[in-house]
Parts: sequence; C-alpha cells; structure tokens
Amino acid sequence: METNKRKKNKTFAVVLGALAVAGAAFGITKYIHGQHHEETDDAQVEADISPIIPKVPGYVTRLQVEDNKVVKAGDTLVVLDDRDLALKVLQAEAALENAKASLATSQASYTTSQENVLSSRSNMEAADANIEIAQVRAKRAEQDFKRYQELIKTNSVTQQQYEQAEAEKDAALKQLDVAKRQREALYRETSARKAQSNVSDRNIALAQTVVKEREADLQFAKLQLSYAYILAPTNGVISRKSVQLGQYVQAGQSLFALVTEKQKWVVANFKETQLDKMKPGQEVEIKVDAFPDDVFAGKVESISPATGAKFSLLPADNASGNFVKVVQRVPVKIVLTEKAAKAGLLRAGMNVIVDVHLD
Repeated sequence: METNKRKKNKTFAVVLGALAVAGAAFGITKYIHGQHHEETDDAQVEADISPIIPKVPGYVTRLQVEDNKVVKAGDTLVVLDDRDLALKVLQAEAALENAKASLATSQASYTTSQENVLSSRSNMEAADANIEIAQVRAKRAEQDFKRYQELIKTNSVTQQQYEQAEAEKDAALKQLDVAKRQREALYRETSARKAQSNVSDRNIALAQTVVKEREADLQFAKLQLSYAYILAPTNGVISRKSVQLGQYVQAGQSLFALVTEKQKWVVANFKETQLDKMKPGQEVEIKVDAFPDDVFAGKVESISPATGAKFSLLPADNASGNFVKVVQRVPVKIVLTEKAAKAGLLRAGMNVIVDVHLD
C-alpha cells in the first residue's frame, strides 16, 4: 500500500517537473519570439469600395448588375433614360450651326466693308487728282481773265473775247468747287465705311465668342448624355445593390458598391507600446480566421500619424477631469505580397492575425 503511494507521488513529481520544464520552455520561447516579433489580432482585410453614383437624374432603363457579380473596368452597369439628354445635344448642335452661320455672315460683311473702304480710298485718290486738274484750270483761267482785263482797256480784244474769258474763269472755279465738294463727300463716305468695317470686325469677334460658347454647350450636352451610361470604373464585385429597373434615381444617389479586386491590404491596430521597433518594409505573416491552414505574406507599408481614437466620431476629452489612461492603438497598413490568385481569396472585412518580423 505504502509502495503504491510512493509510486504515485513519484509519478506526480515527474509530471509536475515535466510541466514546469515545458512551461519554462514555452515562456522562454515566447520571450525570445517577443523580442523579434509584434503580434495583434485587432486587424482586418481592407479594399477599395467605390460607391456607384449617377451624375444625372433619370429612370433606369437597363440594369446589368446583381449582387456579387464580377465586372470589368468599362462594363456598362446601368443605363438611364437618355431621350431628354439626346434632345439637348440636338439643340446644342443646332445652336452651334446658327452661331457658325452668323460668324460666316459677319465675315462676309467684313469682307464687303473692307472692299468698300478700298473702293472709297480709290475714289478719293481720283477726286484728289480731279482737284489738282481743276486747280490748274482755274488758275490758268484766272490768269487769262486778268490778262483780258488789261487788254480790254486798250481795246486789244473784243468785248466778246473778254466775256468769254470771264465765263471760262467762272466755269473753272465752279469745277474746282464741285471737285472739292465731291472729295468732301467721298471723305465722309470713306469714314462711314471705315466705321462700318470696324463694326463688322467687332461683330466677327463677338460671333467667334458665341461659336466657342455654343461649342462648349455642345460638349457639355454630350458629356451629360454620356452620364446616362454608368460604367464600371475598375475591376471588382458588385455589392449592396439598392436600385431596380424602372426606378427614378437622383444625381448623387448611391445605387450599389463596387468592391475592387485589384488590390487588398490589411489594417492592423497595434498598441502604442508595440511600435518602438516597427517601421515600413518589415515582413509580416498574416493568418486569416476564414483560412486557418493558410499563411499570407505581407510587409509594413506605413504607420498612421495618429491613433484610431483621434478619428472617432466622439474623441475622448481628457480635459474634462475624468481621465483614465488607456493604451491607445495605432493603425498600421500592411500590403500583401502574395500572388493575385491567393490574395483573391480574401474579402474586405475579414478578421486576421498579423505577426510583424522586427529587424
């Protein structure tokens, strides 16, 4: 009986010793591991989630998406009733044609006015020549008349010759006066035509401005029309669909979400006491709750400049007198270095455990 009791005590001592050794080994291993690793289970998979929002209102005439459907960049997702927008394009095109016609008319008017100005200048040059000729004739007629005035005193010429010289002098002076009046009229005409040419030039500038405005209106109308066709901005998976065929949607209304498949990353919230040796570029092992047998590789890309509490809707006010020190957590972005096929298994929001290998 006593022998059995000693055997039991010996067995218990052996087991207790083994447990102590195992515990010590585990503690030493954890300590050594902790010197070169930082781990947290406060981490989730993240991905770009794009809300699909129409830029114009309208009725949904075509709906080519369902929840969890995979789409590629450029795929047509939703088509809105575009008849009103198409009419606006036609109106803008008509307005542009009218503006171009007005510009052509203004340019033709300017060309005509320029030709008229050139014609008036030519007529003025001819009028100047006529004045010079008339001045020469008038001067010669006056000289002849003065000579006949002296000759009549000595009866060297007849009264008829004298009167003829006087008539020629008066006619020459009248012709000079007519030539001057004609030149005056041509000057006024040229000035008016120059003014008209300036007006035509300004009309061209105004018409060109109108054409540019109508071109912009047309481009805007075409852009608005293109908004009736909602395309996938990137490769991804449709989620949270909240629109139905025939539904009237407003500009800015969220129709569904597109979860991108291109890139995923992990945001791990480490305690502030764990960041002493952590820095970008360090390797990371990632274990996902959904795939316990798989280990994903990654690396630290960046460390947030502020704690998560600073971005909360109701940040703590430590000046209120109710301060309780709480260890803060800092978000750390970890990018996956796995191949796309393996990374494609991950879903945004999945819980993960990350183990950062410290240098």
